[in-house]
Amino acid sequence: EGALLLVDGSQGVEAQTLANCYTAVDQGLEVIPVINKIDLDQADPDRVKQEIEDMIGLDSTTAPLVSAKSGLGVEELLENLIEKVPPPVGNIADELKALIIDSWFDPYLGVVSLIRIVNGEIKVGEKIKVFSTNQTYKVEDVGIFSPKKIKKEKLSAGEVGYLVSGIKDIKGAPVGDTLTSNLKDEIKPLPGFKTVTPNVFSSLFTIDSDDYERFRDALSKLALNDSSLVYEPEVSDALGFGFRCGFLGTLHMEVVRERLEREYDLDLISTAPSVQYEVLKTDGETIICDNPSQLPEPNYIEEIREPIVRTNILTPNEYVGSVITLCNNNRGVQKNMEYFGNQVSIVFELPLGGVIIDFFDQIKSITKGFASVEHSLIGFVKSDLTKIDVLINNNKVDALSMIVHKSFSNRKAREIAKNLQKLIPRQMFDVPIQVTLGSKIISRETVKAYRKNVTAKLYGGDVTRKKKLLEKQKEGKKKMKQLGSVSIPQEAFLNYFNSGD
Repeated sequence: EGALLLVDGSQGVEAQTLANCYTAVDQGLEVIPVINKIDLDQADPDRVKQEIEDMIGLDSTTAPLVSAKSGLGVEELLENLIEKVPPPVGNIADELKALIIDSWFDPYLGVVSLIRIVNGEIKVGEKIKVFSTNQTYKVEDVGIFSPKKIKKEKLSAGEVGYLVSGIKDIKGAPVGDTLTSNLKDEIKPLPGFKTVTPNVFSSLFTIDSDDYERFRDALSKLALNDSSLVYEPEVSDALGFGFRCGFLGTLHMEVVRERLEREYDLDLISTAPSVQYEVLKTDGETIICDNPSQLPEPNYIEEIREPIVRTNILTPNEYVGSVITLCNNNRGVQKNMEYFGNQVSIVFELPLGGVIIDFFDQIKSITKGFASVEHSLIGFVKSDLTKIDVLINNNKVDALSMIVHKSFSNRKAREIAKNLQKLIPRQMFDVPIQVTLGSKIISRETVKAYRKNVTAKLYGGDVTRKKKLLEKQKEGKKKMKQLGSVSIPQEAFLNYFNSGD
């Protein structure tokens, strides 16, 4: 029925503040602005109140001033909640309808869900059905948090509490789904449920191949508490056995990788993040592709569609030009621009593939850290995309393939070739690094061979002897190049992917 709009007392209104507030307003919620961190020396509540009124349009004259750190103002905030948030609506006499707010995995109880009873009541011992999975479970335990768990015999319309019903998999209780006591008839679910789908994909491999089993177990344990993490086994010629993982975004990806390394003591390599593409084939079939290796041959592709995000950037006036230039360089289309005093809100539509790697860092860099960014996915749009492959000593390295826009392909190819030239160790023969677009080589660099001075033992004498030795060395290197294979150390891959290129 209501939402607290928490605004940093020193930072003021940011892009995510606007995005979250508009979402709450669209849901018809009573929004109460709250100014937090007022214990900081640089906090300026009066300025922040004015920003809230100018940029959002909410009356903030009576906004509670709180410090979550010290507890200052929290009692006043709780009083505001009681006074301003409307009471819950719902009918106890109706059949059960409950909303799953959150779920987590308990090693003893299985999945524990935080639920809001919209209509009816839920009792220990009765059977309930999860709408999206159509699975039926028996209620084992219900109760409320106050803030510790307090067991109850039942929860009624308007109450929020926990539910234990013997669900063994976190995906069995999706957040936003509807619970009902009607096991037979079709019911109308509560609005707003969307299946969580990953937006960013990356492959993870262990540096030590002996750690693969531990890696698999660690991923399965993480997935117990994270329904948005998806993964499947993958084999790479260059990096060995690993998993192709799907994440909600780059932050989610970084958190998962860091948890795997910290909590499970694993050393991992992650490939460059990519996004999902819709590929319309010439036979009319549409496939979803999140890995460059899945992309069909060009003669089987009718069109490729890439995901587009609506990006709201809030920046001080003086950086507007630099921000617009950066967005234009990332193939952005400007949709809106509004001035709020010294702040400007700029809305662009940008390809998701162009913003997942270092766009946020670039924005922070050109605005000296003052800008904030918020993305929301809006759909797929046809685009002129292509796949570039990397050949090292004429052998394709699948882990280095990527999907790029054709207008960026030559520049990206040169960057890849130059970076790999620095990272691949020298051999006894020249190692060509070629970046190809289809069958056409668009960039090439060479890792020069070590050269042994075969004429060092000569002193004076006939020059033909020297020529003979050099010719023999040349023939030997030619044969070595034909027969030799280049073993690329994993450190080279690690340095390449960690470099962000």
